[in-house]
Amino acid sequence: MIDITNESGSPADEEGLVGLATFALDWLRIHPSSELSIILVDEQTMEAYHEKFMGLPGPTDVLSFPMDEMRAPGDDEDPPSGLLGDIVLCPAVTARQAAENGRTPDGEAEYLLIHGLLHLLGHDHAEPEEKRVMFGLNDEIIAAWDDHREQTGQR
Repeated sequence: MIDITNESGSPADEEGLVGLATFALDWLRIHPSSELSIILVDEQTMEAYHEKFMGLPGPTDVLSFPMDEMRAPGDDEDPPSGLLGDIVLCPAVTARQAAENGRTPDGEAEYLLIHGLLHLLGHDHAEPEEKRVMFGLNDEIIAAWDDHREQTGQR
């Protein structure tokens, strides 16, 4: 189950974000009964979360709060089920940084949603090899999502 709440005061493609999250969880072989919460917040709220939970000043684009420390299964493992956690996105920040990353505001939100989801599944990017794996997987999922939308006429 995927729950999305828009507390940001900004319009967002909530249906598209839920569709992408559903697609990504399936692509990563996470059990469909797993629970994920996506929360869209304003800059002031994101700044408060960023300072409280990361000890860093200013608003950021995405934060992830894992619950059951789930991991994507190996090829010979059953899909895990449980509480993935919360992904908090700030549409104002993602829209502002989209152009510098060569994406539309919606594309930036999608990219960061997957980034947050991968953090919930234990991925990190502190070390060069971790970063290569995580960002490569992020790009793969987004490319597969784009292909899926093109094939189903959702563009």
